[in-house]
Amino acid sequence: MNSLTEPTFESLSAITLATQDMQRAVRFYQTLGFRLLHGGPNEAFTSFAVGGSFLNLIAETHGPINWWGRVIIYVSDVDALHRKMLAAGIEPAFAPRDAPWNERYFHVTDPDGHELSFAHPLS
Repeated sequence: MNSLTEPTFESLSAITLATQDMQRAVRFYQTLGFRLLHGGPNEAFTSFAVGGSFLNLIAETHGPINWWGRVIIYVSDVDALHRKMLAAGIEPAFAPRDAPWNERYFHVTDPDGHELSFAHPLS
């Protein structure tokens, strides 16, 4: 992407929910008819298809769940948005990186503690 291009928000990609019992959670969503794409009952991360978006589950094994999850938003240019946030004084959790699930992404926490992930599929 051109470094001078203003990033645009494209779509809501996914919501990720924390669970303390991945087997129970996977069984629940499969019973509802969600199609399993990645992970499963014995994995730390699971992803289901929801139309053109995803419902993800992440295992929280360190006591009571004190984290609700995260919203994942697709943007046109992850790196440009990251630079824009830094210029505005907003500190993301980490620099953009490529994920094994074929997305480039980074996370930021809003003022109320909600985690947002900004991503773009890798070519």
